[in-house]
This record gives sequence, structure tokens and C-alpha cells, in this order.
Amino acid sequence: MAAMTTDSTPFSDPEAFERAAQLLESAGRITVLTGAGVSTDSGIPDFRGPNGVWTTDPDAQARSDIGIYMGDVNVRRQVWSQRRAHQVWEAGPNAAHRALAALDRTGRLRALITQNIDGLHQLGGVPDERMIEVHGTMLWVRCTACGLRTPTPEVLARLDEESDPRCVECGGIQKSDTISFGQNLDPDVILAATHATRDCDVFLAVGTSLTVHPVAGLCDMAMMAGAALVIVNGEPTPYDDFASAVVHDPIGATLPALVERVGASAAH
Repeated sequence: MAAMTTDSTPFSDPEAFERAAQLLESAGRITVLTGAGVSTDSGIPDFRGPNGVWTTDPDAQARSDIGIYMGDVNVRRQVWSQRRAHQVWEAGPNAAHRALAALDRTGRLRALITQNIDGLHQLGGVPDERMIEVHGTMLWVRCTACGLRTPTPEVLARLDEESDPRCVECGGIQKSDTISFGQNLDPDVILAATHATRDCDVFLAVGTSLTVHPVAGLCDMAMMAGAALVIVNGEPTPYDDFASAVVHDPIGATLPALVERVGASAAH
């Protein structure tokens, strides 16, 4: 990773960056929570930002509702078409993804909890055993009837012949193996996230608005367990006033610089 320091990177609040760096340097176990802001440098839009999916397309949020999806074949056809055209198929991990992989290599990453469904953390080098994907993954498709999981590209390849491809085993409705509005989060996944949150010295929230619950509530859980909360996000969040350090600078520059500091301290 290229050297990056507070001298070479124009942080808007150098003192805040320094507080964050010192907390991470002193931590033995770091649990990270990431949101859509981590993937925007890879060309994948977030949801609530100025150019976000739900900002530019008001109907997009409705199409993410499980009831609407299951009940309207035209919605499913539109969703499949959009899924095939999604930016993720051409995207690659960016500096933030690679920085979190570097953090893992220091031996201090307890877990990486992500709200993202794009699989870029794994492509960036974070091992599967460290990943907790609370909203699932768009890289797989699941049958809503029998539960069969199929790699998404295999289903997308059928779209030229089938606009609403059904399960090859039972004929059931298929959808991306992600959590839609109206669906419950996987209790085993949430349990794993809870354990990782309670078992860390620093809880680092990156690229997330911290407005979606119950995931945002992990910040409360971490602080109640005695962990320091560090936030790196381009915009203010509801937890800024409670955090031990908040850095409002571009994630692609901030996160590598912070991880460089952790790596330097781990080497001594």
C-alpha cells in the first residue's frame, strides 16, 4: 500500500484523524461495519446520497419490497433486467476494500460486518471467515419456495429466453439472495454480528449513514460493551456526537491512511 500520512493527505480535521488513528493503533480487536459509501469509488452508487439509487429513481425502493416483488411479474422482470445491467459485474475493489484486507493482515480485524451485497470486500482480500453479510449477497440467487441457491450469472444467462426465470428444481419464484423490505434478517447472521460487536476494542463504522436499524444499533451495543466508536463517513450521522472520533473525509483516502498507521504499530 502506498504511504499516506496526515502530511500528504489534506484531512479537513487533522486532530480528528489523529484521534481515530491512535484509537485504532491501540486496539487489539477491531470490528468494522461498512455501508454503501465504501463501494461508491468502485462505481456502485449508494442509496441515499445525492446520486443515490433511491434519490434518482423514487420507484427503486418500492421494487425492493418483497410483497411487491412476489406479487407482480412485471416488477420481477424489471428487477432481473436491472440486475443484469448492474455496475457490480464490471466493478472491482477500490482502495477502501484493499485497506480493510490490509487491516486483516495485521491480525487485528475481529470481523467485517457489511450492509453491502456486492462481494467486493472478498474480492479485495478479506477472507470469508471474517465476513458477516447482514443484507445477503447479490452474487447468488435463492428460490423463495425450495431454497435452492444458484450463482447469479447462471440465472442472468437465461434472461434472453426467460424474462422471469423460475427455479430449475421446483418452478418457484427466484430472487437475489438479499434481504428485501418486508423480510426478516437472518437470526444467525445477526447473532454473529452481535458477538463480533461485543468482542472488540474499537468499532469502526465506515461509509454508512447509520440510519438503518437494527444494524445501526450495533454502535450502541459496541459502546455499551466498552468499545470506542470511530466513524469514517462523508456525511454526518446520528452517532457522531457519541463517537470517540469522527472523520468526514473521502473514504478512499482516509481508510488506507488509518490502516497504514495500524500496520506500522503492529510491526513494532
